[in-house]
Amino acid sequence: MMKRRTLLSVLGAASAAAALPSRAQSNPKIVFGYTAVSDFASVFVSAEEGYFKKRNLEVELKFIPLNSTIPAALQSDSLQIGGPTPSVFLQAVDGGLDLVLVAGGGLTSKTITGFGLVARAGSGIKNPQDCVGKKIGVPGLGAFLHVTFRAWLKDSGVDYRKVNFVEASFPQHADLLRGGSVDAVVSADPFMSRITESGAGYVASYYSTFLPENNQTIVHAAKREWVAKNPGATRAFRESLVEAAAFMQQPKNDAKVRAAIGKYIKLPPEVLAKIQISPPGATVNEKQLGYWVGLMKDQDMLKTSIDVAKLIAK
Repeated sequence: MMKRRTLLSVLGAASAAAALPSRAQSNPKIVFGYTAVSDFASVFVSAEEGYFKKRNLEVELKFIPLNSTIPAALQSDSLQIGGPTPSVFLQAVDGGLDLVLVAGGGLTSKTITGFGLVARAGSGIKNPQDCVGKKIGVPGLGAFLHVTFRAWLKDSGVDYRKVNFVEASFPQHADLLRGGSVDAVVSADPFMSRITESGAGYVASYYSTFLPENNQTIVHAAKREWVAKNPGATRAFRESLVEAAAFMQQPKNDAKVRAAIGKYIKLPPEVLAKIQISPPGATVNEKQLGYWVGLMKDQDMLKTSIDVAKLIAK
């Protein structure tokens, strides 16, 4: 009887131990890469309101200075999920990286004036034509602000190839303008507001209002291999953001949403109170991604034919 009990105890312990790797494998630690913009609000809210923990996800949020470096960090496994802009994501896929989208971030809206062309004080830049021959800083070559700004220039009859674009992260924008290293920057709040309040520059155009609504500004990508190995974690991550999006859309939660944003992109209360927050878009569809493919083809940014249906994780 004693031997039988011992055997059953050992078998039970073995079964429990065997179950542990499976649980860990289905819910691996996720290092998530973000940049200093409020379009990541649904991720910040998920972390602060416990939506990740609720789904047994351990998510570490890691600040990435330049959006354009996120795909390489995903490829090297420094990140498991990261938030490139749609254009950065598509360029990475076009270049051969096997990435897919697991969720979405913020959405474009004609009511948002939280980013635009900020010219150096005394530069004389007032309209698209004034940008010709100028040096303009963008927070990531090929990223959202760079691509959409070039589209605005083209729609305004300006050859964007006659503009000298240089890569500069958001925190550098004010110093570059003050020092005269650039004539203007394509920037976003809170950095844009800080520049104008300091007198280092002025908003020449809220060009963002020309963009169609409800297209992704940030997408959350992962390696296809990682998604295939971790379907449960992938779904749980997306479900967390869907719940966070619903939380964000309730006016009573505005203070908590802003507090979450301020924690991760280090904003003082007076700045945090003023910033505009993009509408959340936790899921990505083919139409939204197709818009970006069309925009990038128009700028000769893609060399291959991209099937957007294969780039969205189910």
